[in-house]
Amino acid sequence: MIYIILSICCSVTVAILLKLAKRYQISIIQAVTVNYFAALTLCFLFFKPDVKLITASAPWPIYVALAILLPSIFLFLAASVKNLGIAKTDIAQRLSLFIPILAAYFIFKEDFNKFKIVGLCIGFPAIFLTFLRKTDQKENGKGNLLFPIMVFIGFGVIDVLFKQIALYKDLPYATSLFTVFCLAFIVSLLIVISMLITGKIKLQLVNLICGLILGFFNFGNILFYMKAHKALAENPSTVFAAMNLGVIIIGTLIGVIAFKEKLSKLNYAGIILAIAAVIFITLSQNAVR
Repeated sequence: MIYIILSICCSVTVAILLKLAKRYQISIIQAVTVNYFAALTLCFLFFKPDVKLITASAPWPIYVALAILLPSIFLFLAASVKNLGIAKTDIAQRLSLFIPILAAYFIFKEDFNKFKIVGLCIGFPAIFLTFLRKTDQKENGKGNLLFPIMVFIGFGVIDVLFKQIALYKDLPYATSLFTVFCLAFIVSLLIVISMLITGKIKLQLVNLICGLILGFFNFGNILFYMKAHKALAENPSTVFAAMNLGVIIIGTLIGVIAFKEKLSKLNYAGIILAIAAVIFITLSQNAVR
């Protein structure tokens, strides 16, 4: 259980760092670039990927898609945290699990049990209620809603692509993960270079430091989540439920208490429905087993 707690802490810490980015005038794209450099370095040190196994037959289209999506969605994640707060952004990220679930049904022809259907039926109104804003914020809110929607869709698609990589048995998962981090770093670096050339940003040491810290916690989230699944190999649904519920609850508490994020009664109803949806999805996994 300690691995689950550490993974939750790392995940929420990433959101907190992104929340603080505006206060300290951090360039998100610079921090994200350094973050992927730190992540691929830590991946190399901890997982010892065998890069010699990577050949032309590897799933390069998926690698490239992830390399583009990861830094792009990270920017939307930062914008969502900045404009809507940690609580709503964490829920958008966690409820993105519905996209791979729908993909499992429509693409991979997986059977649905009653728990999964109930979870999906609860989940979609949860998303609507969570992001519902007051009428006096309506005009500004329309633009802001793009960010959590992109987080929801983006993380869902990323999850589907990572599942595709996990099904590719010719390469160890750690090697694929290292490859994706390398490509994501290259994509981010190219964006930074283009912005430097056009004078849109300037290199600053604070962005390097923030990126290293961000990369440490981003990788920590992945590392401890994988260790939790290994330690509780016979109870994957426990890891799944504890991780998602923990991030939603802790993220909401920190957002409301530490950052004074304002949530309406309908928003809280959405959060409760989101928790219920995760519980039903977890029960559906137990039913399958």
